[in-house]
Amino acid sequence: MLSTGLPQGAVPRLERPGPLRDRVYEALLELITTRALQPGQHLVESELAGHLGVSRQPVREALQRLNSEGWVDLRPAQGAFVHQPTEGEADQLLTVRTLLEAEAARLAAANADEAGVAALDEIVAQGLAAVAAGDVTGAVALNAAFHVKIMELAGNTVLAELAAQVDRRVRWYYTPVARLRGGTSWSEHRGLVAAIADHDEQLATRLMREHTEHTRRSYHERPKG
Repeated sequence: MLSTGLPQGAVPRLERPGPLRDRVYEALLELITTRALQPGQHLVESELAGHLGVSRQPVREALQRLNSEGWVDLRPAQGAFVHQPTEGEADQLLTVRTLLEAEAARLAAANADEAGVAALDEIVAQGLAAVAAGDVTGAVALNAAFHVKIMELAGNTVLAELAAQVDRRVRWYYTPVARLRGGTSWSEHRGLVAAIADHDEQLATRLMREHTEHTRRSYHERPKG
């Protein structure tokens, strides 16, 4: 195992076609948001390049971009480190997420058809199966898919664009509490689907607000270290 903490062979080598620096950026961002690369972890250019099967230059460019977006901290004479989010940063983002998601749930309840509700039911079923199997990565991805689907059913393009801007950071904060929330989160999802299916806008809004607040509180109450 290298000092980056990634098992040898865990990261697929990148295909050469396309803008390499962008592909390296996407690969590193995915590793950060899924916490394969942990907050505070030292990122060594040569080791990351070896994992990804590229030269150090696109890795350096990707790290600079990640630094400008707040995912990575570049420290003089020390190198690059995965950003360690403060409690305040997490609280601000998750509070904004609550506002966006509550409105999306209201609009989804107003607009969703049977096919949309069926799609939500299917995601919930897959999420419960992932939790039962102890598949945290799968549960996190399905949680994101559930909320994206609600945004889609809301039918508000501007709202969806705003939510997309915070989606990856939400995944980043949600990953360490996914196991803690477990089946409870998916039971809340099921209640949301029922409210949307009944076109109960007030109930859907309240349930989504409570659901996202539970996640925010769980993040702050999670075991540290």
